[in-house]
Parts: sequence; C-alpha cells; structure tokens
Amino acid sequence: MRYIVDMNFLGNIIWLVCGGLFAALGYLVGGLVLCVTLVGIPFGLQCFKLAGLVLAPFGRTVVPSSNSMSFLAILCNCIWLICGGLYTALVHVVFALLLAITIIGIPFARQHLKLAELSLAPFGRQVI
Repeated sequence: MRYIVDMNFLGNIIWLVCGGLFAALGYLVGGLVLCVTLVGIPFGLQCFKLAGLVLAPFGRTVVPSSNSMSFLAILCNCIWLICGGLYTALVHVVFALLLAITIIGIPFARQHLKLAELSLAPFGRQVI
C-alpha cells in the first residue's frame, strides 16, 4: 500500500512540473471569471472542482454523486457542454492520444482521459 501512495505522489509531482500547474491555473482563472456573475457561480464552482483534480489527478477517482440524474444537473451539464465543455474534453483527449504514443506517457494519458470525462459533465460528479 505504501508503494502505491509513493507512486501517486511521484506521478502528481511529475504531472505538476510537466504542465499540470498551468492547466490548474487556467481552470482557476476561468472559475474566478465565471464567479463574477451570479448566473456563472455554479459553473465557476465546477471549474474549481476541475482545478483541484488537475492539481493532483493520480490516486483520485470521479464518481457519480447522489444528485447526478437530477433535472438541474442534466440542464447545467447541457449548458456546460455547449459553452466550452466539449472543447475542453477534446483538448484532454488530444493530449491523451499524444501521450499514449510513448510507454512512459500512458499513465498521464489515462489521467487526461479522466479529466476529459469530468470536463464533459461535471455536474452530478464528485472527486474522491
């Protein structure tokens, strides 16, 4: 068990150095901009959730929450998808494909696929 924790820590450090910190800052700035308006606050909070996952993706999983199938979550996911979620997910998928070319990049590609899944529909999901 100790070995897995050490590898997750090492993976997160390498992730941060190789661009994870800049991606997290992008999500944080986007979240702050969205939180300026009253309507954008729920979407800004989802950007903060994504930023937290981008800071340390190794050893964390995305699971559906108890309200994942509520009407409001589905509506907000549709709005999110139209207003930038699809683009964000496609960027993560492209980076995953580029990283999967090398054997060393496969663990990082898996993390980008995890981020793509969350960036498609962040409402009704939680990171544990």
